Amino acid sequence: MVDRLANSEANSKRIAVVEGCFGTAGQPLAIPGRVLIGEGVLTKLCRKKPKARQFFLFNDILVYGNIVIQKKKYNKQHIIPLESVTIDTVEDEGDLRNGWLIKTPTKSFAVYAATATEKSEWMNHINKCVSDLLEKSGKSPSSEHAAVWVPDSEATVCMRCQKIKFTPVSRRHHCRKCGFVVCGPCSEKKFLLPSQSSKPVRVCEFCYEQLSAGTLGGGLSVRSDSYSRSPSKFPSNNVSDDEDEDDSSD
Repeated sequence: MVDRLANSEANSKRIAVVEGCFGTAGQPLAIPGRVLIGEGVLTKLCRKKPKARQFFLFNDILVYGNIVIQKKKYNKQHIIPLESVTIDTVEDEGDLRNGWLIKTPTKSFAVYAATATEKSEWMNHINKCVSDLLEKSGKSPSSEHAAVWVPDSEATVCMRCQKIKFTPVSRRHHCRKCGFVVCGPCSEKKFLLPSQSSKPVRVCEFCYEQLSAGTLGGGLSVRSDSYSRSPSKFPSNNVSDDEDEDDSSD
């Protein structure tokens, strides 16, 4: 089915419409063999709060962006190669339902569909596209994934030392290795994680020691998973020092 659509006029027009919605700020999306499988609005769990994002699934990439005018204009385009993607379901919790994780070596995050049916369709289509790509290339599924960042609202105190409370003075930071929300003293060091950045990135003291000892995958260290978490269910101050690079406004 995908092969038959690859060079069809209808597919070319659909891709041209998507390109037009992103305008000159977006990357060109039309290449030989690329097919637009589907599109829709998903709720992306950003560091400060969940936000609606427009997603486009192609047979080789996943594209998403901020909604400026629904079906007419989007910005902050992000392109994720599907070859590096794996997905896992997320259990329903409160108002966050019908979700799954999109995991890549560079960035990982949770998204939520409006219904269980939509979730199933998205996950099935993504898995099929990834499976087809890996079969054609002969590659194995990606085994390395960036951590999913814990939202700011789920941590009123440092998730490592469990002592320092976050205030306008004691700001929130995210460890790029484990995704925990940590205080400044617990995240003073940096470590080169090549899959995420060409420069050393902030990591917590625990991950730095593990990376330096070679018990976690990493690279070169630079000075600057037991997972136990009891997230706060109450609104927090949401004061942060690290901006989400994919969504600088989140």
